[in-house]
Amino acid sequence: MAGATTAERGEDRRQSDSGRRPTAGRRRWFGRPRLLAALLVLAVALGGFGAWALYGSDWLRVERVSVRWQEGPRVLTEEQVLGAAGVALGSPMASLDKGAVSDRLLAELPRLESVDVVRGWPHGVSLKVTERRALALVPGGGGYTEVDREGVLFGEREEAEPGVPLLELELTDSPSLRRFGEDRIRRAAVSVVAALPEGVRGDTRMVRVTSYDSITLELSGDRVVRWGSAEDSAAKADALVAVMNAADGARHFDVSAPSAPAVSGG
Repeated sequence: MAGATTAERGEDRRQSDSGRRPTAGRRRWFGRPRLLAALLVLAVALGGFGAWALYGSDWLRVERVSVRWQEGPRVLTEEQVLGAAGVALGSPMASLDKGAVSDRLLAELPRLESVDVVRGWPHGVSLKVTERRALALVPGGGGYTEVDREGVLFGEREEAEPGVPLLELELTDSPSLRRFGEDRIRRAAVSVVAALPEGVRGDTRMVRVTSYDSITLELSGDRVVRWGSAEDSAAKADALVAVMNAADGARHFDVSAPSAPAVSGG
């Protein structure tokens, strides 16, 4: 009887254990959604707090806007740049539209060549600007229009700038005007100025253009250089320096064919 009773008790214990296991599994399964729900609530709370910190709080607001000139000339004032940028103090840093600020500056201030808008967390905005440099001046209207290396007309000035040549486009009866257009011809002429060595550029008083293929430089000392087109300008510049050094005192130079430059006058 004792053996049978012990066996029955063992069987009862196994049945009792097997009956408890599903209960424990159900508890773990039912507890998991609660954990996920708690994590979801926490994520929403953190997201809401982050959005409030970025847009609703006073922690990350624009408190100062500065202007930094990267290189080259500085003609514009800080007040002009800040006014054109239109960055509102007190606005959220996160809502700053850097592209819109850059577009406004370039549209309202043609003198600017490039703009880089940088957030300086938590409260600063930096406007890094580069102004265009005049390589030539177009006379007219009692003053001069500045032209940069890309042929862009960007500024007006009352007096000529020393060391910057004048640019005369005499294209009224030129077929080049209809074929290439004034903008392209002006860019070609300015590219010639850009190719000149610094010493020769400083001596250049006038760049005279009568067609796309006919560019002439008028230098100090009544010297004249027939350049031809703007093609092969680097080779033409080297040829000009070589013949100037070889024929000191010459007044007429022809580098339209840079492999065979010509010199006359003395």
